[in-house]
Amino acid sequence: MLTVLKAGALTTLQDGGRYGWQRFGVPVCGAMDTLALSVCNLLCGNDESEAALEITGGGCKLRFDSYNVFALAGADCGATLDGVPIEPNRAYCAKQGDELSLGFPKSGFRAYLAVAGGFDAPVVMGSRSTCRKAGFGGFHGGEAVQTGDTLPFRAPELTLHDMADRVAPRALCDRAPRPVRLVLGPQEDHFTTHGIRTLFACLYRLTPDSDRMGYRLSGPAVEYAEGRDGNILSDGVAQGAVQIAGGKPIIMMADRQTTGGYAKIATVASVDLPLLAQMVGGAELRFAEISVEEAQALLLAQRRALRRLKRAMER
Repeated sequence: MLTVLKAGALTTLQDGGRYGWQRFGVPVCGAMDTLALSVCNLLCGNDESEAALEITGGGCKLRFDSYNVFALAGADCGATLDGVPIEPNRAYCAKQGDELSLGFPKSGFRAYLAVAGGFDAPVVMGSRSTCRKAGFGGFHGGEAVQTGDTLPFRAPELTLHDMADRVAPRALCDRAPRPVRLVLGPQEDHFTTHGIRTLFACLYRLTPDSDRMGYRLSGPAVEYAEGRDGNILSDGVAQGAVQIAGGKPIIMMADRQTTGGYAKIATVASVDLPLLAQMVGGAELRFAEISVEEAQALLLAQRRALRRLKRAMER
């Protein structure tokens, strides 16, 4: 069990997402950075979509009230275990009474804490993810973790084999700045050629009011085609969909609505969603166009790297 000594700005329980319910208006939710979620879980011997703590902006302090193996991934918050610095992307054993402290991020924005065996929270519609908008999931019916909370473990482990080797390869955890890659569509015909060129040629900035539902961007307006105003008959919204509202891009993220009525000029390649998840308000970003086939190849390469990590943890 963990006791929350300091909850930080926003700490929630998130897993791989609540799929299969969007047709009823239920958001998917889940981890913003699913790559970091997978890495810390695999290091702990869990299924990669097991629920973990998503710690936004750091500033969190926790006490282990019982032994367990844990791992951090995502943002580097200069974590310490009983005052001793520890690294992200590596598994550790925590003893009863050990205190885990996360400062403010040195890089990235969201850190993920997985524990061996997972956290003991109710499963709602197939997921333990916290849905704050609708008020369900997580530990307390859709609420963020609060200072003073106790978070029970489901199946803790005193140790796992080859603890010294339970480290993720650096290449799998890379968040180096680069253009965010987009696949055009499904409604790119609602925009002029000039508008599409503007999106890929210009610098945009993440606005401070961006959140888990959507990232609003400031920058040059994207021009609509003649006779178009950006409105469409509402259709399904995928994670990473780039809507254009009033000429400005909004990128749909984990807590996105299930349908939307703004034209979608493009969709973020799935492999780059973790890069977006680690951006903080005010961050600058550029876009690059790739094909569906290129996006699929990049995602498959990432999946192969995760499978290699899983096999290494099982040896």
